[in-house]
Amino acid sequence: MRSLGKTLKDSRELMSLTLRQVEEATDISNAYLSQLENDKIKKPSANVLYKLASLYNIELDSLLYAAGIIQNQSPKKSKLLNTIALSAEKLTTDEEQSLLDYLKYLRFNNRQ
Repeated sequence: MRSLGKTLKDSRELMSLTLRQVEEATDISNAYLSQLENDKIKKPSANVLYKLASLYNIELDSLLYAAGIIQNQSPKKSKLLNTIALSAEKLTTDEEQSLLDYLKYLRFNNRQ
């Protein structure tokens, strides 16, 4: 399982947002966001996770699960795919090809 911090950082970077931009959009301090992303804060409030899930367009349950607040919850992939689709317009041709190559690699390894 990926850590909450890694999940949040990856989601923010996928949306091409800075910590300051997230702070402005959510009213969560830049310093607090940094501590979350570096796994120094492991269990933030559900309200904080709700704000971040809404901004990053990901399922709240996936963040609650990553934080250990709920158990036995499989994160849904549909919101992640929506986020990728939204950010796809910002991809260079090389980035798009790299993503496709990586997906092929993952699928190949899963078959073995």
